[in-house]
Order: sequence, then structure tokens, then C-alpha cells
Amino acid sequence: MTLLSVAERARVWRLLAHTAWQSILRWVHGGPLFRWRPFSGAPARLLIAPQDLRTADGTNAADIYAGRFVFAGQQIEANGRSPFEVEPPSRDWARALHGFGWLRHLKAADTVVARQNARALVDDWMRFCGYWHETGWEQPVVARRVLAFLSQSPLILEDCDREFYRRFLRSLARQVRYLRRTMNETPDGVPRLTAAIAVAAATVSMSGQGRYVRQSLRRLDQELSRQILADGGHVSRNPAALLEILVDLLPVRHALTVQGLPTSQAVMQSIDRMMPMIRFFRHGDGAFAHFNGMGPTPADLVATVLAYDDARGAPPSNAPHSGYQRLTAGDTVVLMETGCPPPPALSLNAHAGCLSFEMSSRRTRLIVNCGVSSSDRGTWRTVSRSTAAHSTATVDDTSSARFLNDPRYRDWLGAPIVAGPTQVPVSREEGPDGVRVVASHNGYQESHRLLHERDLTLAADGSVLDGIDRFMPTGKILRGDEFALRFHLHPALKASTIRAGTAVLIVAPDGEAWEFVAPGCETVIEESIYLSDIYGHRRSEQIVVYGRVAHRREAGWQFCRTAAPRANRRRVSDAGAEELDL
Repeated sequence: MTLLSVAERARVWRLLAHTAWQSILRWVHGGPLFRWRPFSGAPARLLIAPQDLRTADGTNAADIYAGRFVFAGQQIEANGRSPFEVEPPSRDWARALHGFGWLRHLKAADTVVARQNARALVDDWMRFCGYWHETGWEQPVVARRVLAFLSQSPLILEDCDREFYRRFLRSLARQVRYLRRTMNETPDGVPRLTAAIAVAAATVSMSGQGRYVRQSLRRLDQELSRQILADGGHVSRNPAALLEILVDLLPVRHALTVQGLPTSQAVMQSIDRMMPMIRFFRHGDGAFAHFNGMGPTPADLVATVLAYDDARGAPPSNAPHSGYQRLTAGDTVVLMETGCPPPPALSLNAHAGCLSFEMSSRRTRLIVNCGVSSSDRGTWRTVSRSTAAHSTATVDDTSSARFLNDPRYRDWLGAPIVAGPTQVPVSREEGPDGVRVVASHNGYQESHRLLHERDLTLAADGSVLDGIDRFMPTGKILRGDEFALRFHLHPALKASTIRAGTAVLIVAPDGEAWEFVAPGCETVIEESIYLSDIYGHRRSEQIVVYGRVAHRREAGWQFCRTAAPRANRRRVSDAGAEELDL
């Protein structure tokens, strides 16, 4: 267990006090006593069912009907019992079960059996967990369930009897009231915004909610104004947050239109700002860059969200509020992280990857960060957040940000960032010779008395990326002064040393080749791991440049394209013969 400094302990205690106070308020407003509070005012009927934009797979309906429930990488056989009576294998599995997002698979099956099965499972939940459940009544889970019940209500309610219809609406209204009462105690960030979206969607969709519509829409506007930054990024700095928000917010906008209600400026402006940022984080193959918690890219979801983008403009190149830079030239894209960590309460998924970058050429991703697994929440999650898991510099094999890893606080606080870069100045120049970005951070100031600066220049034709990493002492260097520049390669690439070990040749599956050099520096190829593959963890490689600050204060390096893809290396001559274009 790493000892915390005085400033870090103060941050932890402030966060702990805030979390404890929120927990007390949550218990007072919506804890187990909530079940005994009198409740009246259930709606008479549902007016509309907001769309569910998430992709469904009807083949999963057969597994659900057979009592096989696969969530969070774990499978449970109900064996004739209700899944809500089964001991869950993990908290994440239980959250997925109680969130009811899987109802969309039953809807996709579009059979009488699937409809009956959906209604029976919803009835089981209302019977066993409808008044209280430790996991099922966590605010983020309730918000997901409300959105699922609303969007899948045609599936659940078709051909049902009047008594079930009444109990369903009463349960739905009860959950909405719970969210309304505990909104301020919901974990900050995407969970709180999702709760606001769920309440707004419910009040628009249910009858007799006139007095709550304006209140819920005003609260949604407040959360959007607070969480969506001026450049369209999210305060958590996680690219995945934009997808999660848009896929829930777009149906609310549509529901407002259907009901003849005006859509607020906050909603419209937030959507208009987020859409370009979806394009901002995409590489040439459509995958998102792996920054601050972004895992495998849900390509179907991205395509669905972008179908609602009316402007379809080019992505921005500079996102100063979110803390990212995008360099493009020719067919080459470079994405660079240039921001401070988010506040501790929003940093549970944030990474220590300041000044890391990812690079792609056409549809080939070259330099990546390790990313995060979609199911693993153990040791690999801790590893993925470290600086060494990113394509940037480490000093003395430490991270540029510190995480709370004290087991005494883990259940309460998780593992937020308690210290990291506080200043990340950035300058950008664009000219006929290319694009240049220079940024630095002080994440190693307190621990090593060092500032790290990274200088990237992408040539105008996209064929060369020049980089310089500088390490500037601000006093007597504390601890060690060894640095390592890491460039994690996508697992589809093959790397080999050339020129007596002074350069590295990188070859893509389509034949495109790049050469890496770092003159005067020790350059080696080491093992790495790619965590964000949709098929699981994959072995990969990384180029590592080693040095000592005492011997050199800066290290220059370069990626240079030496061969184009095979598809682009053939051209037709004037005589009609195909010639090789080298």
C-alpha cells in the first residue's frame, strides 16, 4: 500500500466525507424505508414508448427462455427458478440482470413466447424485488431499468390483463419517484445524467405527469449544461461517455417532438456539440481511441448515433476543454491526450495517460494504448490505468497520476485519482509543412522534480511523424531519473529490428510499412497486451526507448512510412498494363 502525502490524504478525506454524506441522504430519501412510504398517483396509461437505439440479437431470446443468463462475462443457469432468486456470481452480473437491457433481445425475437417470457420475468422482478433490493435499487440500475421498461413497454404489455398493466405502471411510477427523490445522491457523471434522462423520458411518456414535466426537463438541462463541455466532450474525459449519453438522449428528443413539446436549447446544443466529438475520437477504421476508460468500440452503436447527425461535418482538430488534440494529414490520424485528470469523484475510470497518443493510417491502427477490457474488473483494470499501458513516457517506472489503492477505502470510494498533472499547457501550429502540437505536464513534479514535454509534428502528406520528448528538471531530481518512451503496437502489426538494431520496421497486414528510429537512444521491442479487443485480450508488442535524464534531457524519434498498402501500390500505365507504383 503506497503512502499518501498530506495533500492526497486531505483529498481522500474530503471525498470520503462527501461519499458518506451522500450515502446517508440516499438512505434517508430512498433506502429500505422507502418501501413503507405511502404512494399514490400512479399514471393511468403510457402515452408513448421511446425508442431503444441499442442493437438487439433475437437469437439470445432462446437462451433467456431456457434460463441461461449471460452478463458481464458470466453465465448462470436458473434451472427452473426465477433469475431474481438465484445467487448472483458478481455485482456486475446482478446490475445487468436488474437493469433489464436484455429485454431488447426478446423484442427482436418477435414471437409470442418471447413476449410471454418478458412479461413473466418483469412480473417476477416486481414480486421479488419491486419494493427493495440492495443491487436492484441502486440509482444507476433503476435508471437503466426505467429506460428499458419504457422502451420495451409494447413487448411487455401486449395482450396483458388489466391487473398486470396496473401493477406495471404503479411499479414504473414508483421507480421514477425514487430517482426523483435521490437524484442529488446519485453518483456524479454519467450515472446522474442517465437518471435525469430516465426521469425526463418517463414524465414525457406517462399520462398525468404535467406538473413534473417542466421540473424533469429543467433538471435534465442543468445536468447537460454541467457535464457537457463547450467543445462537446464529457467532464469525465471518457470518450465512451458520449456514446452512452447520446444513445439515451436522442430518443428523449424524439419523444418530446412526438408529444408536441418544445425541445430545450440545452438539449439541442448538447447534442450538436457531442456529435462532432464522436467523429473526433475515431480512427480511419472507425474505432475509438483508447483514452480514460474507453474499451472496445461498439461499431453498431456508433453507426446508429451518427445516423442522427444532420450536419455530418468534419471532426474538430482541437478540443481544449476536453483535453485532446487531433492531428490529420493525408490518410494519417494522430490523437493525443493533453488534459488534466478529472475531479476525484469523476475519475474512477480515468487513466494516467497524459501526453499519450494513438496513430492510424487509412484503416490500419499503428500506435495504440492498451485500453480496457469490457468484462475484466480485476488486476488488468489496474494495469490498464497505469502510465506504462499508454504510448507515452514513464519516469522511474511510475505513473504520472496516483490512484487510491488503499483497501480500507476501496468499497466506499473505488480507486479514484488522488494526484496527477495540474498544469498541461498546449500550443498548436498549422502550416504548409504540417501540424505541430507541443504540450507538457507536471505529473512528475512532486515525485521526481521533473516536467515532461512532448513535441509532435505530422508532415503535410501524413507520411512522417516526428516526436521529441523532453525532461526538464525543476530542482534536484528526486528518486531515479530513468525514463522509458513506450509505443504500443496494434496486435495486427508485425515488428522487427533492422539496421543492426537501430531501427524498427513495422508491417501491417495490407503491406503498408513504417520505420521507427530514435537516433542515439537504446531501442528495443518488448511484449505488450491489447485489452480492448472485442474477442478478449490479445498479445501484442511495444517499442520502448530507454534513457536517463542525467545523460540526455531530450529524446527524438520518428515514424516514417516506407511502403504503401498493396491496394494502393498498383497503377495502370497509359498502355493499359498494370505497373507497380513504389
